[in-house]
Amino acid sequence: MQNTAQPLNDMLISKSLSAADYVPTLDAMLSRTLARIALKKEQGLRTPDELWIVDHNDVYTLGQAGKEEHILQRTNTPIIKTDRGGQVTWHGHGQLVIYWLFDLESLGWSVRNMVSHAEQAIEDVVNDCLKSHASNSSLISAHARRDAPGVYLYSHLNTASNDKAQPVTELPADDAIMLGKIASLGFKIKHGFSYHGVAINLDCDLSAFNAINPCGYAGMQMLRLADFAAMDKQAQDKQLAAQAAEQSIPAMTNCLSYEQVTQKLIDNIAKRHAGHIQLRALAPK
Repeated sequence: MQNTAQPLNDMLISKSLSAADYVPTLDAMLSRTLARIALKKEQGLRTPDELWIVDHNDVYTLGQAGKEEHILQRTNTPIIKTDRGGQVTWHGHGQLVIYWLFDLESLGWSVRNMVSHAEQAIEDVVNDCLKSHASNSSLISAHARRDAPGVYLYSHLNTASNDKAQPVTELPADDAIMLGKIASLGFKIKHGFSYHGVAINLDCDLSAFNAINPCGYAGMQMLRLADFAAMDKQAQDKQLAAQAAEQSIPAMTNCLSYEQVTQKLIDNIAKRHAGHIQLRALAPK
């Protein structure tokens, strides 16, 4: 498991973990959070917040109040009970997981603020990717819902007769059709410190969700960005290999890579953490 760290600003750093097993990652995340709590309580020290960018090995995780009935089929993939909120979900390769180890009190954020920042950061990035890399960008948009945490894709086919793309900051039109869920959220708060976080389906194999009721919703259709915007990790890898070998092949500029989407999201979260992006109005309940 690779673990690299880099500063994003004075009070935020990111760490990258690849091919990470779930239990050791959870143990490390909890240990780090408890250490930060102790430093603040005992010495009054504010430590930098952390974003953990994780590529997990396949796993199903069941939240603190998770119900076994939402596991529809037992497979060879491990099922781990964990201490985050929410029901059952899947993590694995091709899915971007970002854990938010934040000191909410020092940020002046409520838990609702953090959840909204997480959802809106994902909205920003997914909509930007759809706008720049989807052939039907005016017909699909990403939005959060107050009644079901996460980010969902909506079709505006019925409202697109005016050929105008809906601004990202607007809520979906009343007759927009929800296609399914592209990102899930699940946090844990301990003494004002958050851990766990968000999972966004980029180019993962969605069949893993067939064995569960995702996040406890029977029949919830799970989506991935690669089915709506041009993503080609293999093409990106070939381009980098060719550059390393000093060979000349056409640049794959029309395809998003996993790494590009990851960096867009890290940048957006860092700006929110620094106070440079303010919360928009929340979706109605």
